Amino acid sequence: MSSVARHSYSNWAKSNRQKIAPWIFLAPAMLFFLVYVIAPIFQSMFYSFYAWDGIGEKQWVGIANYIELFDDDRFHTSLKNNIIWLVLYMLAVPAGLFIALFLNQNIMGMRFYKSMFFFPFVISQVVVGLIFSWFYNPNFGIVGEVWGFFDAAPPSILGDERFVTYGIIFAGLWPQIAYCMILYLTGLNNVAIDQIEAGRLDGAKGWRMLRYVILPQLWPATFLAIVVTVIGALRSFDMIAIMTQGGPYGSSNVLSYFMYESALSEYGFRMGYGSAIAVILFLIMLVFISYFLWMMYQEQKRG
Repeated sequence: MSSVARHSYSNWAKSNRQKIAPWIFLAPAMLFFLVYVIAPIFQSMFYSFYAWDGIGEKQWVGIANYIELFDDDRFHTSLKNNIIWLVLYMLAVPAGLFIALFLNQNIMGMRFYKSMFFFPFVISQVVVGLIFSWFYNPNFGIVGEVWGFFDAAPPSILGDERFVTYGIIFAGLWPQIAYCMILYLTGLNNVAIDQIEAGRLDGAKGWRMLRYVILPQLWPATFLAIVVTVIGALRSFDMIAIMTQGGPYGSSNVLSYFMYESALSEYGFRMGYGSAIAVILFLIMLVFISYFLWMMYQEQKRG
């Protein structure tokens, strides 16, 4: 490079330093995101059109994996369970809000209460699954003790096809509510005090204060809580793996665990079929997240 070109480049870099600096800091994260998130998505789409065991030759089958998938009863059960997860998991959002409103007070011992509600969030999902597996055990768990106190036969929650999915969802809600609570506590710290005072002068209190003054300011926290909860419900895996491994008889299976069973477990090694499940799960997530992003965009445009 000639001295004139170096001088020209140096002047350009100095004049655009503030524009260049953010991209330099973002470049490593964008590279990792591209390699470990974006590329695997397209790889899954590519593999979903093949029959492949992960080692040998790939055989083109077109949409045969998808045709088989929609005729598979295990897929229908997993999809139904994911819908149940999605509906019931959304209870974490209002529950987290009301707990945050309770904890957002200046009373004695509030730090202790906050730490107790925050505790489930820092526990591993594996530990949560083990705790609730013992909790539900009809022989020595709390459920068995309570039923035994009333001289009743305790239910086998994790062994009954009617109750197992709801039992796992209840276990998953424990840390999810804590996470939503943290988001709302952060949002409540940014609520404008002057708007609350203006609402009080206009006679707003109780539910009206919450509905018309506080909740509109908490919309960013609500949006994030909904998106994270939707993603958590649709990709629920670890609780299933620890508590039931999809049983009994596949009745508690969800799409993410069904994908693992098909592609990676000792019963599977069907990478193409597992990739088809992953693509369906990704499209479902994409629809929900796109809808919430559109809602947020419309809300900001009106505001």
